[in-house]
Amino acid sequence: MELLLTLYNTTGLSMISLNQIIMIIVALVLLYLAIAKGYEPYLLLPISFGMLLVNLPGVPNEGIMEKGGLLYYLYQGVKLGIYPPMIFLAIGASTDFGPLIANPKSLLLGAAAQLGIFAAFVGSIAMGLTGKQAASIGIIGGADGPTAIYLTSKLAPELLGPIAVAAYSYMALVPVIQPPIIKLLTSKEERAIKMVQLRTVSKREKIIFPIMVTILVILLIPSAAPLVGMLMLGNLIKESEQVPNLVEHAKGAMLYIITICLGTTVGATTNADTFLSLNTIKIILMGLFAFSCGTAGGVIFGKIMCKLTGGKINPMIGAAGVSAVPMAARVVQRVGQEENPSNFLLMHAMGPNVAGVIGSAIAAGVLLAVFK
Repeated sequence: MELLLTLYNTTGLSMISLNQIIMIIVALVLLYLAIAKGYEPYLLLPISFGMLLVNLPGVPNEGIMEKGGLLYYLYQGVKLGIYPPMIFLAIGASTDFGPLIANPKSLLLGAAAQLGIFAAFVGSIAMGLTGKQAASIGIIGGADGPTAIYLTSKLAPELLGPIAVAAYSYMALVPVIQPPIIKLLTSKEERAIKMVQLRTVSKREKIIFPIMVTILVILLIPSAAPLVGMLMLGNLIKESEQVPNLVEHAKGAMLYIITICLGTTVGATTNADTFLSLNTIKIILMGLFAFSCGTAGGVIFGKIMCKLTGGKINPMIGAAGVSAVPMAARVVQRVGQEENPSNFLLMHAMGPNVAGVIGSAIAAGVLLAVFK
């Protein structure tokens, strides 16, 4: 019996706590959403599995996140701010900025959709969080997971796990959250507005664009260089058509390897002691508020542009100003076709959508410059 008792005391069952049980259940729910429902599976799956690993009792610390363990070394890519810019490189290599170049006014819609970032920042300050924590929570409003992870790793690493889970959860819920907000703020007639086809963008314009954006943005906001610079480098190697192998590997193998490392190590920061806290509830609530305000800000500015142009702009495309690419643009397309089956808004919505990627990176740069 003593031998059996000794053996039992070495098992995880003898060490498990209520908080760990809760975290294991949360991890399993997130795994279900990623696998069965397809909610942001590329990142939600490794994040939730990392969460499961770190919360199973009895796992030797040196094998998880303590110095000397595998995940400790992989986590350095998050801690040192390496993984998110590399993901931006891959995003740039798979992004077409043509719709934005063809309709530069889309930049304004992308900027308006960043309202959620600053609204949540103010709200988080009011809830008693520090400036650095509030900035990290606010960036969830940009609906850009890599940007949220990058800024949080620099300003409030203690909140990295909850913020990453919240950011990617709300990105996955774009098709659920956005349509009611769009319909609340627009009329049936506005949602049915058809827009004229965008002009054809030349190859020269597509090559000049990433170079000029890099120069202008970094001259004004140097702290945005890692994200904006890598985004534009990825786009430039794509549009140059001179290095197809670089493009293929950047948006393929490199992206997926980094995604696995990023997701698993971020998930492994969500242990029960740090995740099950009042701050996590605040993050989830303020994240939803931020994302909703971002969507509303884009739609409201879209309505203003609709009035100023005499009804030539469908205000719904402003909702795509959050940087959940291309999911937010697809939501606009779907809602538009519900009102008018012949309406095709996807390419028009892609302009604000890719502008939102640039906008969230710039917003992160501003917050980093202020609070670092």
